[in-house]
Amino acid sequence: MTLDTHRTTLLVIDIQAKLAPAIAESEIVIKECEDIVQVAQLLEVETIYTEQYPKGLGATVPELKSLLETSAIRLEKLSFSCMSERRCHAKIRDLLKPQVVVCGMETHVCVLQTVLELIDEGYEVFVIEEAVSSRTLKNKQLALARMEAAGAQIISKEMAIFEWLGSAEHPRFKEISKNFVR
Repeated sequence: MTLDTHRTTLLVIDIQAKLAPAIAESEIVIKECEDIVQVAQLLEVETIYTEQYPKGLGATVPELKSLLETSAIRLEKLSFSCMSERRCHAKIRDLLKPQVVVCGMETHVCVLQTVLELIDEGYEVFVIEEAVSSRTLKNKQLALARMEAAGAQIISKEMAIFEWLGSAEHPRFKEISKNFVR
């Protein structure tokens, strides 16, 4: 299964100001998420971002929020899984396409539970390894292994980018490869 921009939704989970400082390698995760969000915007990939209990965990980190609020759909939640949240249950299902690319925090809590429910509901799920993390790298590793065993594809940012582009003939290939491939 190869990613296709017309069949994909990008789901950015809970990259929030009060949570990020406690997350292992949070600066890397935030930068990788910024890149994938910008590529998604350039390629017109539908994007949803969530905030877990923003009153307590704060809003999405400013560097991402400025990108997301112009083109993505924001959903607040209290449930760990985006799919279990009663307030956005129907809305998220209406917006999701068959393939869901996931990035966010924390890998072993909200990301894991969301991914497992997405798989249970028949979605093809792709988790960007360098764009997720937890408070400890051990929890991240365990969660990634569990998601993969359940059927998620664990991929890199570059894998997502080049699958979305499909060819060096894509009109955005040079721009994207110059700015987002390192």
